[in-house]
Amino acid sequence: MRRCLALVGLFASSLLAQPQPFDAAAMMQLARLSDPQISPDGKTVAFVSQTIDVTANKKPKEIYTVPLSGGPPRSLGEGDRPRWLRDSHYLVFTGTRGGASQIWMMNEDGVDAHAITSLATEADGAIISPDSKYIVFTSAVYPDCGADDACNAQHIAAEKDQPKARIYNSLLYRHWTDWQSARRTHLLSMPVSGGKTVDLTPGAIDVPPFSLGGPDDYVISPDSQEVCYVENTADVPAISTNTDLFVVRIEGGEARRITTNPAADMSPRYSPDGRYIAYRSQTRPGYESDRFTLLLLERTTGKVTVLTDLLDRWVNSFVWSPDSQRIFFTAMDRGRQPIQFLEIAGGGTRVAVSGESVLDDMQFTPDGKTLVFTRQSGASPVEIVRAASSGGAPQVLTHFNDAVLAAHPTAPLEELWTKGAEDAQVQSFLVKPPNFNAAKKYPVLLLIHGGPQGEWAQSWTYRWNAQVFAGAGYVVVMPNPRGSVGYGQKFIDDINGDWGGRAYADVMAVADRVAALPYVDKDRMAAAGGSYGGYMVDWILGHTNRFKALIAHAGVYDLRSEAGATEELWFPKWEFAGMPWENPEMYDRWSPSHFAREFKTPTLVIHGELDFRVPYTQGLELFTALQLQKVPSRLLIYPDEGHFILKPQNSMLWYKTFIDWIDTWTKK
Repeated sequence: MRRCLALVGLFASSLLAQPQPFDAAAMMQLARLSDPQISPDGKTVAFVSQTIDVTANKKPKEIYTVPLSGGPPRSLGEGDRPRWLRDSHYLVFTGTRGGASQIWMMNEDGVDAHAITSLATEADGAIISPDSKYIVFTSAVYPDCGADDACNAQHIAAEKDQPKARIYNSLLYRHWTDWQSARRTHLLSMPVSGGKTVDLTPGAIDVPPFSLGGPDDYVISPDSQEVCYVENTADVPAISTNTDLFVVRIEGGEARRITTNPAADMSPRYSPDGRYIAYRSQTRPGYESDRFTLLLLERTTGKVTVLTDLLDRWVNSFVWSPDSQRIFFTAMDRGRQPIQFLEIAGGGTRVAVSGESVLDDMQFTPDGKTLVFTRQSGASPVEIVRAASSGGAPQVLTHFNDAVLAAHPTAPLEELWTKGAEDAQVQSFLVKPPNFNAAKKYPVLLLIHGGPQGEWAQSWTYRWNAQVFAGAGYVVVMPNPRGSVGYGQKFIDDINGDWGGRAYADVMAVADRVAALPYVDKDRMAAAGGSYGGYMVDWILGHTNRFKALIAHAGVYDLRSEAGATEELWFPKWEFAGMPWENPEMYDRWSPSHFAREFKTPTLVIHGELDFRVPYTQGLELFTALQLQKVPSRLLIYPDEGHFILKPQNSMLWYKTFIDWIDTWTKK
């Protein structure tokens, strides 16, 4: 009897030790790494790890360091955006340890952490001058107060007794999930050792731009004397993508515009020798998905050189080599993002590091011998990696997620090419379920990406994770139809004014191709998408009944009402050649709402009430049309989410509701 019990115990233990399918609960256990920063002495990398506390419904961030030579990481406590002082013994970071966001400083080992700002308007996004004497950061101030903290505090106190109403006289009055307030985000500077805070960008304007900016859009010169930043000075920023570069003394003063291109100029980077500013630029005003090229501005002469004119891909992130002779950059290419480089003196681009992955966040050690970057793939989340700049195999510095992935293995992304509309080659990625058996027939989930100028790639995502869907027993297919990034600018432009045309034909061609696979049950196919992907699901509803179930997340349903309620108005003006009263025929032609009589497929509708990009009334209109025609349908609405579902508990509900819906219709 004892022997039988022992065998039962061993069998139970072996079952517990067996790898389990990757699901949403496993995904929530992963550490989300970002923002690697090499210390000035080239010995240590600081970075951020975000973990997920589903019970508390929080996503805390923690700063870590890891030796560049390898070794265990060390936690320095709560914080975000670590930046080294030049002696490599101190870090400046954004912290909320006092309950509000302020700029903090601590020793390299995490001790003696103390706030160096205490602004009523809070502070974020600090960068440090190369001489470590100044910090430049952002704060949402009242324009008439600027850096006067007492003045800002008085305004904040006074607002508490004001009616909870908003009054606007112009566009852009809201963005993503935020209503424009009386405050504006400005760049402020102050000595690291303490002293007077100066408003570098006074006035009733947001810098970085309310719509387009980010931490990459302001930088300090190598001599620590000036700040270069991005600003949109358009009278109506809601219809303009025209951002320019400005420079201002770090102690404050009058700013000077240094670019005049009528389209977007952004992401400035000084060369280490101070001679140049490199930046990304577009040429077509009003088109946010125009090709981003890399330009070089010589500071003394104003001469501008286009470095990547012959590269038919978007330049994304980039970094200078320490000798100021080369620029290393990333560009998405057919679902992969390698690190490439070019000589500023001329010549073609060359690949520095590549693979079945997306690489980003590059930084050099001061001697230029080592490159640190992030690496991710469709089967593995971000880890921090180093590589010799002279070549050789990369070495992973962090292993935060090894245990979770060992217990819940993921499947590699496979590649599938299909002939789409006009015989164009359409790439898709495919993920198979765990314990895949080629002799079985599996249901299919077709995922349609947003944008429409976006892409599925060898990258990890927490919002539409293909591994979670594959773990639920589906063959997951992710097509990159017309409009997708990484296949040349013409492939992107082909979707302009043609939302339900070639892209729909591409998606259907992929569906045909997948249906013919020997391990696919063509009678058990579902499709889902978000944003533009949600639009395509709505379009599918009115044009085919081939799918057993559909899911539309934050989808555009009625083009006319969407154009009047979205915030970034340059988008519909470009995509549909004007507003609805200017080009009504195009809006009518491509609006899914005009085909509501044809709706028959069971559909789950998901939306966030704080979605200002695709207002949630679009989802309500779709659900109403489905319900009134007695099409099986369900509405999942989030009062506290926007275009993306970000809160941990909401995300868990999203995955459960999503999978339950497609299971209901494909696994009967």
